[in-house]
Amino acid sequence: MKVVIADKSHIKYANAICETIEASAQVRGTGIAKRTPEYISAKIENGNAVIALDGDTFAGFCYIEKWGHGKFVANSGLIVHPDYRGKGLAKKIKHKVFEHSRHKFPDAKVFSITTGLPVMKMNSDLGYKPVTFSELTDDQTFWDGCQTCKNYDVLTRTNRKMCLCTGMLYDPKKVGKEEEDTKEVKEKVFKRLKRIKQALFLRKDKKVKK
Repeated sequence: MKVVIADKSHIKYANAICETIEASAQVRGTGIAKRTPEYISAKIENGNAVIALDGDTFAGFCYIEKWGHGKFVANSGLIVHPDYRGKGLAKKIKHKVFEHSRHKFPDAKVFSITTGLPVMKMNSDLGYKPVTFSELTDDQTFWDGCQTCKNYDVLTRTNRKMCLCTGMLYDPKKVGKEEEDTKEVKEKVFKRLKRIKQALFLRKDKKVKK
């Protein structure tokens, strides 16, 4: 198994990547923005992606997006093929794409929005902190990308202040200054936050339907 920075030779996996992302969204029943093979191919061609391969077999993927004229970057589309889950591969991909982001965009803030508890834990281990959406990029193109997510109505009715996703941010300027006072973010904290959000929005949905 190898996890490498993707190049043009990996464009042939674009369809498989998109199919795996879509299938995962259906199984999880949570919001994952759809991506086209053309979009994924562009990320690969520009050197803004990481791919995991078992020989010539696709195993996992993640890509970098740049926002706000390079002030922010996001590691998006993290996916592991079902045949390779439960083996720690997602963590390896996450670490590789994070290192690549820091190398390619050293001054940018790295952010993430996700409903996945494992991703939140990985982000925390890398130094991300939970933040409000107002601390993330205000690039409208990024938020427009959420339109294909099943929870987009939640985002719009809260005026983009919150959603079922949790916003997390790695600020390179604050690294070191906060480490002494930082405590590990426990998984149970994220679970509690997710339950609160789900209860809040489900309650609103029921009221609307009545």
